[in-house]
Amino acid sequence: MHNELILILTLILEFSGVVLSYVLFRKAGLYFWTILATIAANIEVLILVRAFGMNMTLGNILFASTFLVTDILSELYGKHAANTAVKLGIATTVCFVAISSSWLLYRPAADDTMMPPIRAVFSHTPRVMLASLAVYVIVQFFDVWLYHAWWNFTTKKTGDKERFLWLRNNGSTLVSQLLNTVLYTWFAFAGVYDTKTLVSIAVSSYVIFIVTSLADTPFIYLCRAISRRQSGKKPDLE
Repeated sequence: MHNELILILTLILEFSGVVLSYVLFRKAGLYFWTILATIAANIEVLILVRAFGMNMTLGNILFASTFLVTDILSELYGKHAANTAVKLGIATTVCFVAISSSWLLYRPAADDTMMPPIRAVFSHTPRVMLASLAVYVIVQFFDVWLYHAWWNFTTKKTGDKERFLWLRNNGSTLVSQLLNTVLYTWFAFAGVYDTKTLVSIAVSSYVIFIVTSLADTPFIYLCRAISRRQSGKKPDLE
């Protein structure tokens, strides 16, 4: 249960990190978390572990936290703010691919000991990061659009913009994560692992995403409650 306990603790700490970033820095804190998670998740995803009886790549929880960020931004600040976070994630990915790729162009000194492990990690980064970028663009903008589509739907049905936060949160994230899982697994790892392993990674990743999507609901409610308590009203949507 070693890996399982670490994953559970990681989920709690990283989702709490999103909330803490919001409490400390408000909207800027959520943008900060998007940048942090985008870089770290795309390095973490290179690690394959076994937990809960399945093979899975790391980075799923961190990547899931970016969906929590865009949902919080959508809820508290509107679609424009959420799309800004997505654009920051795109810019972060492009810059990190360029910077990390440039490290590999150097010829190390004779007594260097770090270039081999650096090369072992980051020689794979461009493919993984570019796959991540393509999927990120598709899935994150889709998630923001679907969040607001659900919001418009429930508002028309009930006449109340405040209700059914859980539905627009989970209804957008669960569908978006399914799309993300299928696209990313094959874009990033086709030819690296055999088909059986790809299917195992995809299934295990989506199982994790189901859990993380459902688990993030209390955190978005918490952020909305904090916003209301601090400002006395819901922030103006942009």
